[in-house]
Amino acid sequence: MRILEQISVKDMISESLQKGISYESYRDLVRDLAEKGSTTGHEKTEALANYTMLNDRRMKRWDKTVKISDEVKDKISGFKGNVTWLVITESWCGDAAHVIPVLNKIAELSDGIDLKLVLRDENEALMDQFLTNGGRAIAKLIMIENTTGEVLNTFGPRPSKATQLVNDYKAKHGVLTPEFKEDLQVWYNKDKGQNIISDIVKLLGV
Repeated sequence: MRILEQISVKDMISESLQKGISYESYRDLVRDLAEKGSTTGHEKTEALANYTMLNDRRMKRWDKTVKISDEVKDKISGFKGNVTWLVITESWCGDAAHVIPVLNKIAELSDGIDLKLVLRDENEALMDQFLTNGGRAIAKLIMIENTTGEVLNTFGPRPSKATQLVNDYKAKHGVLTPEFKEDLQVWYNKDKGQNIISDIVKLLGV
């Protein structure tokens, strides 16, 4: 049974990889949707369209401002693997808008990392194999070894410190309030992607 399940997951990944797009194409998609007042996903609400517009601005800012230290650059450029980073996302997701530009900056530093993105609502079967606490939380990074097709690791939907903030708040208050979500955005802005970078370096083992 486990073998059959593993083959099934590999097939899902393979199918999604064929539909995967580059970061540049994803940015073009989000920018186009923002200009049209639309969004990715099954739901096309005004609220989600507004989040897409906001996230387009966030990603544009991070594309310009994310900094990686020379020490970390050397570590990543020395990565000896041959992997694809398959990221499940949607244009309206706030966490994804903060996380994905940083992942792209890291991937650009290594010839051994190929970054591809797919949309959650168009890949539900794959998403359901990589749930977070039973939920379809995004952005979700799946690290795939290109030669074997094996899943090496996953990351997301948030970096470790943001995850701890969320877990602590949920434990105390039960749900995430709009006020907390605003505070989380402030945390992302202050952190400037550094927690994501450190988490990924650990996962790469460099």
